[in-house]
Amino acid sequence: MTVPAFEEYVPAIDCTCAGCAAQRRTAASALPVRYGGHPAAHGARRALVLATAAGVVLSTGVAEAVGAPGVTGTQGRTGATGDRAAGAAGSARTDPSGDSPQGGPGPLRGGGASGPPSSTTTTPKLRTTSRADIINRAKKWVSAQVPYSMTKYWNDGYRQDCSGFVSMAWNLPGNEWTGSLAAFGTRISRAELQPGDILLFHNPADPSKGSHVTIFGGWTDYTHTHYTAYEQTKPHTRKKTTPMAYWSNSGGYVAYRYKGLGGGSAGGGSSSTGFPGAGKFGPGVSNAYVTQLGRMLVGRGGQRFYSVGPGPGWGDADRRATQAFQKAQGWKGKEADGIPGADTWRLLASGTGRDIPGAGSGDRNGTQAGHGDSNPGSKFPGRGYFRPGQSNSHVDKLGKQLVKKGFGTHYTSGPGPRWTEADRRNVEAFQRAQGWRGGAADGYPGPETWRRLFG
Repeated sequence: MTVPAFEEYVPAIDCTCAGCAAQRRTAASALPVRYGGHPAAHGARRALVLATAAGVVLSTGVAEAVGAPGVTGTQGRTGATGDRAAGAAGSARTDPSGDSPQGGPGPLRGGGASGPPSSTTTTPKLRTTSRADIINRAKKWVSAQVPYSMTKYWNDGYRQDCSGFVSMAWNLPGNEWTGSLAAFGTRISRAELQPGDILLFHNPADPSKGSHVTIFGGWTDYTHTHYTAYEQTKPHTRKKTTPMAYWSNSGGYVAYRYKGLGGGSAGGGSSSTGFPGAGKFGPGVSNAYVTQLGRMLVGRGGQRFYSVGPGPGWGDADRRATQAFQKAQGWKGKEADGIPGADTWRLLASGTGRDIPGAGSGDRNGTQAGHGDSNPGSKFPGRGYFRPGQSNSHVDKLGKQLVKKGFGTHYTSGPGPRWTEADRRNVEAFQRAQGWRGGAADGYPGPETWRRLFG
């Protein structure tokens, strides 16, 4: 795996070796005081420049340390080691990047310099936008393969570095940097991430080099270990499957949601449902939310409604599965019309509420045992019990039954009450043994998985 390179990256801030310490001092001297540079170091740098102009001979090491951007020095030579270690989440690895400081906040430039300048010292001015608009603007730079630069501006007026890219996608009135983007967003948990939100790492100890930001484009798997990232990095804008939260310094990234987000949950602090709005569902609609809805419905017992899919195009299978879930909650009339509302979405996303009951026939994955099943273990307790961080007797019961059925190979110390990745992988193996694929074999038990295990 190759670790992506971008100019705003440096060695670990907690490394005490002489080389890293020297580079951090150099970065502080290159950074303007208003962005965190040390006044004394900045003065020393000016004196050094004057001394150089006067013909004072400097050593090779010092010359490299204060050289022009693009001289990578020791940092560039150690990048390969960081590439080989890219799989370790949260570690502070070295990237083969340059050492130019990050561009600071400022107005739009060139052809896009219309409207008021950025408001970085007062209350941020927000422009209303939508998640779809954010992603569509990000895709424009991806399609154009906008070259990475900390000093150049694209034809829309935004700076061609990572923070300029987010400023553009969020339609901000000016160019921000990683030290000011948070003012335009509301901090959320990673579990609440939705397309258009950002993952921001700002390193106050060395903001010129240790900072980066990506746009969250959606989860790529059910384990939420990887996501689609839109980002501005060398050599140009890209869309790439990325480990949560990033290749390096994963633990330092913070999730934010744009405060000016319209149509849905935005800017209100906690977003327990993340409902995108009823307009995202219905005849003729095609988007990622329809796929997400279908996958959640499959996980709650709605597999029998889908002969193919789920997919982004709204179909009768989506309506029927949604209606079945709504009726399972005891809702009637307009509350069970097959179009998801905020309450439907909240129950599905949180794994709460009642699952879709099994039909007597027509389920391509088999029929669901009724509540009168003579085997008490066949009554599915609910999907919410089987999620990361959960610990309960149902997980323990599930694990023991998997072992009994011959699907316990991923346990190293036996099943227990806490849900682990070993549980998920064993469940996935069992589901695949039933001939299921895709969302029907995600490793999380649903009513039919439970019935077949305990039936």
